[in-house]
Amino acid sequence: MSAFAPAVVTTYGNPDPSAPLVVLLHGRGSHEQDIIGLAAHLPTGPAYAAVRAPIAEGGGFAWFANRGIGRPVAESLRETMGWFRGWLDEVAPAGRPVILVGFSGGAAFAGGLVLDDPSRYAGAAILYGTMPFDAGLPVEAGRLANLPVFVAQGDGDHVIPRELLDRTWTYLLSESGAPTVAQRQPGGHQLTAATATELGSWIAYRLNYLGTHGSHPAGPRGEVNWSTLPSGTLPERSGPRPDVSWTIPQQQESQNAPGELQERLFAEIADLPGVAGGPSHISVPGARAFTLDHGSSDPEAFLVPGFGEFAHLHPSYDGSLHLVLPADLAADVTTKGWGRPHMWAGTRLSPGFTLVHGPRDDDELVTVRGIVAASHAHASGTGQ
Repeated sequence: MSAFAPAVVTTYGNPDPSAPLVVLLHGRGSHEQDIIGLAAHLPTGPAYAAVRAPIAEGGGFAWFANRGIGRPVAESLRETMGWFRGWLDEVAPAGRPVILVGFSGGAAFAGGLVLDDPSRYAGAAILYGTMPFDAGLPVEAGRLANLPVFVAQGDGDHVIPRELLDRTWTYLLSESGAPTVAQRQPGGHQLTAATATELGSWIAYRLNYLGTHGSHPAGPRGEVNWSTLPSGTLPERSGPRPDVSWTIPQQQESQNAPGELQERLFAEIADLPGVAGGPSHISVPGARAFTLDHGSSDPEAFLVPGFGEFAHLHPSYDGSLHLVLPADLAADVTTKGWGRPHMWAGTRLSPGFTLVHGPRDDDELVTVRGIVAASHAHASGTGQ
């Protein structure tokens, strides 16, 4: 760490050292005075800190995004992340929520930090930049489970290579396991007013959720027990992951379940103890809800607590389900390819609010039914 000078930091907002901290990282190392201006357009309440990158060559954090990631760059990234963590652990000890907001090269640095230690952070915004792929950091499926992420890109961005932008978009919205709010707009490589507005809303919802419900540890899970499945473990789903919309309403767009399997699944779920069917109170027209008259007193165990709706099956053109699971089980579902978190999970909705892909064959029907049975157990207050 002695190779780096002390951090140069510009602050804004709440001076309370226990207030949630939003760290702003610019692509160019000496532009902390520029990016701190973004804080004036973000929610009041948290503290904001813009941190200058300690690397002069190539322009600070942009050095990690604009060069091919080889061993020297990867080693420098690791060293710089260690320098940053030393500063962060002083100003934000354990228990103080930290959200990272990285722009351009700062996005690559923020992405590296959360990949390295996802449980350290309460959220991350990746703005007009790329995750630091091929930098020796773990990017396995489920790496960012339960970590809310905001990603924004411009369709005409020519600063960051399109293949890296696309790879970042696909990873965050699928394999990473992160509940990801995404924004893609016409335009190039610049923060827009619309992006600032959406980012501010996302930060506000995330901090409100943390203040009301507390946090759920982010990152990969170990062995997860599924008492509702024959083997006690969730198998890996075969083949590529289906396409899922990144806008509301969230729905499955490929590999849709055959209609006959959808009806069998509906009948089997409706036969679970205490379950009633009917139109969903939250989903699109034609979605069918599964409700309980009596169950857990925890509203986080339901899609719509006031009506006891713990799951619903989407219309036949879709065939997927939304349901709520305990956070560890939800992470296992996304890690093993059976679904993905709702983009609002952990911000506006329960962290276990999950989309589960519809079954393609009889074997998958057994697995999907077991996943829904775990949601039923969660909502009924009986565990699994």
